[in-house]
Amino acid sequence: MNQIRKEDIRQEVFDLYDDYAHNRLDRRDFVQKLSLYAVGGLTVPALMSFLMPDYKGNIQIRADDPRIKSEYIKYDSPKGGGTIKALLSKPADASGKLGGVVVVHENRGLNPYIEDVGRRAALAGFISLAPDALTPLGGYPGDDDKGREMQSKRDKGEMEEDFIDAYHYLKNHKDCNGKVGVVGFCFGGGIANMMAVRIPDLAAAVPFYGSQPAAEDVPKIHAPLMLHYASLDNRITGGWPAYEAALKANGKKYQAFIYENVNHGFHNDTTPRYDKAAAELAWNRTINFFKENLT
Repeated sequence: MNQIRKEDIRQEVFDLYDDYAHNRLDRRDFVQKLSLYAVGGLTVPALMSFLMPDYKGNIQIRADDPRIKSEYIKYDSPKGGGTIKALLSKPADASGKLGGVVVVHENRGLNPYIEDVGRRAALAGFISLAPDALTPLGGYPGDDDKGREMQSKRDKGEMEEDFIDAYHYLKNHKDCNGKVGVVGFCFGGGIANMMAVRIPDLAAAVPFYGSQPAAEDVPKIHAPLMLHYASLDNRITGGWPAYEAALKANGKKYQAFIYENVNHGFHNDTTPRYDKAAAELAWNRTINFFKENLT
């Protein structure tokens, strides 16, 4: 991976990976199309290795970090997957009740990156809950490719119920002050928008590059929104103008940021799509937004 520099990779390669990561290309087609860019000493295996997540070297807050308390719990989701596993995290020195944050994974289950994000939210002073929508199928399998395949087999409506029930679990937790927000990435960004539509007392929603709700659902939103988009992510960012028009037409409270020259997934620090400056800015904005609305 160190032999390839991000700046040497054409944007078309990142676009191909986006198609593959979102099941618009199967692995065979992905490899075939990727071979067109295996030039100048680059090989397909080297490009594949470069594009895939590196969890071993890119965890910011370790599971045994003494500043937090983190444990796996299970909660009930009767209309969803039944019993759902989730990572519950909070500051080790917490006194009193805390604002709650539901952390929603991408389209591959509760992988190490999302667990890390849950711990980061705890370190910032919140009690966080990061569910694994793959629980009914055995849970995140330790491999993102297999995780995507598994998640594609789950019913979308049932997964929505999993995260709505996560909200209620956290809201009623003894260590939560009753104010709960949500942050989600990719698939999770779409879930964050959905939760804003379906949960009237949601305290805040922060979708990172998430698909937008239908215009007719926007009037149902009561939570303040903070939306993060990538300028190179035409697939998702292209839906923002219509969403913004609907938010404005209905007088909704929102902030939106489009980060220039970054890709979909720019917050995920385990892949080369990561952009450190944009990710840190977006996360700092997110934490400040949660502090304003959840405490």
